[in-house]
Amino acid sequence: MAAAAARAVSVGTGLGGLQRTLPLVVILGATGTGKSTLALQLGQRLGGEIVSADSMQVYEGLDIITNKVSAQEQKMCQHHMISFVDPLVTNYTVVDFRNKATALISLRKTAARLVSQGFLLDVKYCDVFLNFHIEDIFARDKIPIVVGGTNYYIESLLWKVLISAKPQGMGTAKVIDRKVELEKEDGHALHKRLSQVDPEMAAKLHPHDKRKVARSLQVFEETGISHSEFLHRQHAEEGGGPLGGPLKFPNPCILWLHAEQTVLDKRLDKRVDNMLAAGLLDELRDFHRRYNEKKVAENSQDYQHGIFQSIGFKEFHEYLITEGKCTPETSNQLLKKGVNSPSNLALNILG
Repeated sequence: MAAAAARAVSVGTGLGGLQRTLPLVVILGATGTGKSTLALQLGQRLGGEIVSADSMQVYEGLDIITNKVSAQEQKMCQHHMISFVDPLVTNYTVVDFRNKATALISLRKTAARLVSQGFLLDVKYCDVFLNFHIEDIFARDKIPIVVGGTNYYIESLLWKVLISAKPQGMGTAKVIDRKVELEKEDGHALHKRLSQVDPEMAAKLHPHDKRKVARSLQVFEETGISHSEFLHRQHAEEGGGPLGGPLKFPNPCILWLHAEQTVLDKRLDKRVDNMLAAGLLDELRDFHRRYNEKKVAENSQDYQHGIFQSIGFKEFHEYLITEGKCTPETSNQLLKKGVNSPSNLALNILG
């Protein structure tokens, strides 16, 4: 598969001929289709560098449950956008990812332009963005291989699909806090407010989908323009389409992997076994003790934002908070409940 993919990249972009326009390679697909393996093989074969587009892998910790590549694999091919955000940060967004990853992939002048426009300057982890110790991938004549992961992260790199505007004088933290405030409100009340300012978007969203409803309201509050109107303007741009404005990179090569469901089921069953053998439970216990135990004691745990929303962590909540405080039989039942939960069996984040 790697050889065929490498030929597709080379033939489609003229790597072997006179014209040598380096492509942006993107690898998509369901969990278990082999995205990470193919990315590693392509990176070695083409001399590329891998950019993770996974919303949970950006955080430090929970390496097993978020299925990060091993240290050995990272030595085989340069990887980026993994384990650079503190686990206690809960306001890292797709916009932050897009800004950092775009600067990483593009020429250095892109990073300078983003900084000059004020992106990320008021975010407490912005030093990661400002001080990464690598030259940009394209500038070093390398092929960036984006692998995900999280599809809307990838979309943010390929198309102009995100709204970055915020009111003058309002820092990123305040913008994120406003979104959190909105999400705490009643879903039906939020939806009613959205229908008053953006009936078109309200008709597309269910009141129970509070995160998307809150996001659309936030767009209107920040820009004074309805979310649907904002999207219409993006679609109308030259080269625009259903996902937004024109492609950011002129020469993308997108590989969407597929496998039969029976094959995927076997691979996922084996993956769960491998994770348990690799120390999954010890990882969960350690992370809970270091980052979540105090929150639980204060009844302030939040499984909706940041790495704490990782599927596989919150499902073990009952097991972690009762371990050592109940009978071995009860503890074992709670452990099995966590392992066999629909979310864990689906392995939605373990791409």
